[in-house]
Order: sequence, then structure tokens, then C-alpha cells
Amino acid sequence: MPPAKAHPNLEFVRRVVRWFRAAARPLPWRISPRDPYRSLVSEFMLQQTQVARVLEKFDAFIDRFPTLLHLANADERDVLASWSGLGYYRRARLLHAAVRSIVDSHDGRVPRDVDALMSLPGLGRYTAGAIASIVFGNAAPIVDGNVARVLLRISAKPMSTDKAMAWAWKQSERLATLAYEQGVVGPFNEGLMELGATICTPGTPRCGSCPIAPSCQARARGVQGLIPRPKAKAAQKKLVCEVVVVSDPRGRLLVERRTLRGKSGGMWGGLWQAPTHEHAGDVTPRGLAGLLELPPVRIGKVTLEFEHLTTHRRVLFRVRHARVPDADTLAWPDRERRWISREDAAGLALSNPQRRILLG
Repeated sequence: MPPAKAHPNLEFVRRVVRWFRAAARPLPWRISPRDPYRSLVSEFMLQQTQVARVLEKFDAFIDRFPTLLHLANADERDVLASWSGLGYYRRARLLHAAVRSIVDSHDGRVPRDVDALMSLPGLGRYTAGAIASIVFGNAAPIVDGNVARVLLRISAKPMSTDKAMAWAWKQSERLATLAYEQGVVGPFNEGLMELGATICTPGTPRCGSCPIAPSCQARARGVQGLIPRPKAKAAQKKLVCEVVVVSDPRGRLLVERRTLRGKSGGMWGGLWQAPTHEHAGDVTPRGLAGLLELPPVRIGKVTLEFEHLTTHRRVLFRVRHARVPDADTLAWPDRERRWISREDAAGLALSNPQRRILLG
């Protein structure tokens, strides 16, 4: 009886796993055995953020909230302050809500299966699949931009974005099942992500260092740089933020807390800032004092101007300074404001632009 034929994708799975085990970056959440809580935190941090930026914040965040219970019991403002510098602060709120849900509904233990994980705030199919497969060894598929790019190039599929992602999920499901049968679903899924992040990168992939280059159809055809097709960029809304850095004779700074808007909190919702007025037109310094409910003090000329890009906005910051003679007589019943030293300002939850403005 002739030997059974090996699955056509088996060698692909094995190559990815061998390469990952030899070349994986030593990241602080890649401990053995995997800690579900650290993995959960890392996955939230890595959403729309480069690994290098996450590495700057991860250890300090874990030191501040060493266990899931510590994070669940923390005040949201402390969580936002520890998240400061990572951006996309909605993720911090969702992570906080997720661990509280785990405490309330799962006895403080991160769920093991995809459906239970997806029932938590902020966990979509990809994040749930990553935790279920990498941490718990379940046969769960994962697809993010890196994984989709690897799979599309291997098969030379020049698809539009929507069709490409649907196709990639089906491919990932087949491959995850095969990897699970071989007992390597965790390192395989993580290997696909690592491959896309470090080797099979957008634009100019490092095909000479790729463990699956011999079977890559896009490379064979010389079209790897054209796959996947680039996504059309949405037009960014323009916004101007007029900022007044107000100080008092004791050198303290006036800061205010942004209000929360909608379920996501809005842009930088709940974070601290120097008094700021947002508009899409123009405003005079005199008019600015009234809009910000500042006392009748002289607001200087613009001393700093810079642009900050978000996913949907192009924000121009214009920074002026003002000094008040007697801060203790000032009150703002309708605004959450307070005076703070520059040293203490460093511990506030600040957006990156406001951190630059207030702390230099």
C-alpha cells in the first residue's frame, strides 16, 4: 500500500515554525509558559501601534498593574496615565473594561475559547484568535495586515482589500487546523505575524531571508511588491487646536480634563491638556481668552506650531503662553481644571501633542 501523501501545506507550516523558533524577537510577553494576562495587555497595546513603541511602555505598565486583578481594581485615570504615550486611548478603556468583565464573569481568568474572548469589550476576531491559539493552543485562525500580506503573496493573490481579507481568513482557518493537528498552532500563528512584521514587509520585502521564499508564487513572478493592492487613503479632516499654556507666579501650570464623548470617549477624551480650543477656521488671541474662559490677561504670540496626524485627522497645534497674577482667586465651576507643577504634570494622562507642549 503506497504511503499517504502529506498535506500540501504541511511543509509551509513546518518552515514557518522552524524559522520562528530560531528567529523570534525576545519580546517581554513571549515568556514560557505564556501568561494570559500579559498576552492580553500586549495584544491591546499592539493594535495600530508599532512594537518599538509598545516596548517603551509594556514593562512599566505591568509593573504598575502586575496582575489582572490589579488592573481591574484600578481607577480609569490611573490606567490612562500609564497608557500615556501609546495613543488610541480608547484601547486603554476597552482593556480596562475587558479585565473587569473577566473578573465579573469569568472568575478572574482569561477565557480560553474564541467565542468567550470575543464577548469581552474590545476583542475582535483577530485578538481573540491570537490569545486562544498562542496562549491556549486552540485551533483558532488569525488575520491582521501582516498575516494577510504573507498569505496573499505566497499565493500571488492581487485582491482588493475586502476580498483579500475574506480570502485570508479562510486560508488562515485551514492552516490553523493543520498546525493544530501537528501540535504547533501557537508558534505557527505567531510565526506568520512575525514573518509579516520583520521579513515580508510592505513595499520591499526581504525575500532573501524568508524561510518560505522557495514556495512564494509572488516572488516567482516578481510581483511581491504589488501585493496586496494598496488601500485607498481616506481624506483626513483638518483641525486647528489653539493652546494657551497658562502659568502662575509659583510656576504652576493650568491643566484641564477633556470631556468624554460617546462610547469611545472621543479624540483624547478624558485626558489632560493645557487649555485648548478646537476649530476649523481662525481665532484671535483676544477671542481665544473668552472661548477658554481665561481671565483678561495678555496672551502672547504663537511660540510653537506643529502638525499631528491621527488616523482620520490632520491637526495643527498653535501654542501661546499667558501668565496670571493670582491663581488662587480663579475658579471654573463648569470646567474640570486645576493647577499643577511641571513635575506632577509628567504623571498625568496626556496625549503626545500635549505632552510635547507641557513638558517639552
